[in-house]
Amino acid sequence: MTAVMHPTIALLQSSSLTNVVQQEIERAILVGEYPPGSKLIEAALADKLGVSRGPVREAFRMLEEAGLVRNEKNRGVFVRDIPIDEAVEIFDLRAAMDELVGRQLATHVTPAQLKEMKGLVDQMEKAVKASDTYNYHLLNLKFHDRLVEMAGNRKLTAIYRKLIKELSLFRRLNLADGWLMPISASEHRQIVKAIASGDADAAGRAMFDHVIESKERTIENDLRRQSRLQTPAVPTSSGKSSRAER
Repeated sequence: MTAVMHPTIALLQSSSLTNVVQQEIERAILVGEYPPGSKLIEAALADKLGVSRGPVREAFRMLEEAGLVRNEKNRGVFVRDIPIDEAVEIFDLRAAMDELVGRQLATHVTPAQLKEMKGLVDQMEKAVKASDTYNYHLLNLKFHDRLVEMAGNRKLTAIYRKLIKELSLFRRLNLADGWLMPISASEHRQIVKAIASGDADAAGRAMFDHVIESKERTIENDLRRQSRLQTPAVPTSSGKSSRAER
């Protein structure tokens, strides 16, 4: 006789599979495999991940709730392209949250946590020397996520992670400019130094300032991108066109 699966077990298996699919698509979006504005094809993803289309469809719904994709009627599912004004709002929220994290860590950080922070900054500096923007981006996300987690406020951690996922759609474009990585890494080193000092004001300010600097870089980069898009191509002596600012 063929055993009949209990409906609750079937539901749990389906739910677990959907979560795995959702996490894999989310990972691919956050590391830039599917850049903002790109269309996600349900059938292609199901084939790639070796699942039916049901879990992919459900994963799309979860990703839409998380603010990472948008579902356009009769057009399909697209990776969200965060507008600059929304990115700025997220940065301002994040700055306030990070200031709180810095203040809490300065008074409660453990030697093991400090060692982990310093280790992550060391890895980031190695990525800078290797001009490895991909791994620098991942380490940058991990560094800030761990600091928030170490602060021990579960509600703040959950809200922070949702905001960071949305902001990652925008921030990764900052780090694509290699010259920004050493500046970013240096700011991380200063954050760890301030936390290690035990000075809550200094640690909170270091984390707040880091986010505000990142916000300003984001605004500047967006203005530069918009300028490039609006600058007409001019012919060169070889007959090929190039952007005027190059």
